[in-house]
Amino acid sequence: MRTLVVDKGLTAGALGITGLISNYPGVPGPISGSELVATMREQAESFGAQFLVDKVVGIDLNADPKMIQAGTGTFFAKTIILATGSMGRTASVPGERELLGHGVSYCATCDGAFFREKAVIVVGNNDEALEEALFLTKFASKITLIVPTPEIKASLGLIDQLSAHQNVEIRLATRLLRVEGSGHVEEVAIRSRTGQEESIPTSGVFVYLQGGKPITDYLMGQLETSNEGCLRVDREMQTSIPGIFAVGDLLCSHVKQAVIAASDGVIAAIAAEKSLRGHKMLQTDWH
Repeated sequence: MRTLVVDKGLTAGALGITGLISNYPGVPGPISGSELVATMREQAESFGAQFLVDKVVGIDLNADPKMIQAGTGTFFAKTIILATGSMGRTASVPGERELLGHGVSYCATCDGAFFREKAVIVVGNNDEALEEALFLTKFASKITLIVPTPEIKASLGLIDQLSAHQNVEIRLATRLLRVEGSGHVEEVAIRSRTGQEESIPTSGVFVYLQGGKPITDYLMGQLETSNEGCLRVDREMQTSIPGIFAVGDLLCSHVKQAVIAASDGVIAAIAAEKSLRGHKMLQTDWH
């Protein structure tokens, strides 16, 4: 089988930003979540999986084969395993929801070109936020990175790359309070580490803050969900559409631990192979 993994980055998910893990089976700890993710990625690549750092913005599940739209291109597959987790935005700052699509964005690779020679704000402290800020350096005249914590929790290489750009300003320990504008983004209100409120004029705000909601916006309502927004699956992790599987924190049916999410992935992978080969039952290969 040919397997493509479209992933936003090592520290874009809940596991990647976990500080210390001591109890993952077979992996002596404590290690950081990003180290564990990197080890898993190396192992998957050794079996032939290909990784693409990108963000999926839409999927057409009625197409044959299924179509996946990402920031850098379009991909087609007979089966899809959804593993986008549950760090979606459940809370937003005033003005964020109202100005979404009018200067507020969650995808620089999708919308960056609209901000050519303009000043923009990027909010976040993980690999995804920094990678999107680096992408925006191709277009924006100035980028202000608002980091809510006293330090950036991202890969050192990304921090160095971003810091080297003359048109990038990094504001640590700073909170985004409001997004303001009439019909489109005009400025943001922030609170700095000194406790003072400040306004920054800007044309765009790219938000990469975590939450606790299953990330399903790219599905555009094509799959059945529970009242909590979780995807419904059968015992083989298959969703309401054949050939589409969901695992991990997209489901609300278990304890949120990496080992359990990984076991979901194993069940889904075996079921996906069964679907691709046209088998009615799982085949055991003792070799």
